[in-house]
Amino acid sequence: MLTRAEPAASADFAAAHRRAEQTEIVEPAAGHLVGPVGGAAEAVTSLVLPETPFVARGLRLDWAAKRGLDVTVAVTALFLLLPLLLLIALLVWAGDGHAPIFRHMRLGRDGRSFGCLKFRSMVPDGEAVLATHLAADPQARAEWDATHKLSNDPRITPIGQVLRKTSLDELPQLWNVLRGEMSLVGPRPIVPAEVARYGRAFQTCFAVPPGVTGLWQVSGRSDTSYAERVALDLDYASRWSLRRDIAIMLRTIPAVLAQRGSR
Repeated sequence: MLTRAEPAASADFAAAHRRAEQTEIVEPAAGHLVGPVGGAAEAVTSLVLPETPFVARGLRLDWAAKRGLDVTVAVTALFLLLPLLLLIALLVWAGDGHAPIFRHMRLGRDGRSFGCLKFRSMVPDGEAVLATHLAADPQARAEWDATHKLSNDPRITPIGQVLRKTSLDELPQLWNVLRGEMSLVGPRPIVPAEVARYGRAFQTCFAVPPGVTGLWQVSGRSDTSYAERVALDLDYASRWSLRRDIAIMLRTIPAVLAQRGSR
């Protein structure tokens, strides 16, 4: 049992573990957590991280099996989904005449950067549009600071809205899986700017490769708080197993169809 945690962090941690179908109970302490969400994530981290450096669980044979599953599924899916991939690329390109594939720098295992591929779901000048929107809308700024997401994102194109709700925008990441930069299941791939918000959790979460899907995707996605996402990533990385990967993959299908937490 885990005890004596800050209340806000405790609530997020307990919620994340309920979503992940765990049984740990957090007993809140007196007092209040102050500061940005990063503080909550750091408080959650202090509950679950050991003082000694973390080493990802799993025997060498388990990791080989995980990689074998990644390659097999990625190759098969890319082959079977090729007509759909070409159709989506054509529709995205037809929308504004710009490249349909978006390559964004993310952090992978052990903090190594890689170009994470997605079908482009935003306007080409998305960063400028976001900056203007946040400057003009204090409520949107508060939402962005808290969750790093927007419920009504002005950058998203009409076709992009469909791709995001169905998670079809992430299909190009199968190529990242084939290259070994990602796994089918793992923590969320994050941008370098998010490292500070993970605090000590970063080393643990990214002792394993990031995934196309993971606990976050099957536990509410954008309906979760930032600290909950960190807690879910911690839970996955510290208790990884091939059996759990398969269970998460099976849970991904109904989660995508139900569009729970999709934006």
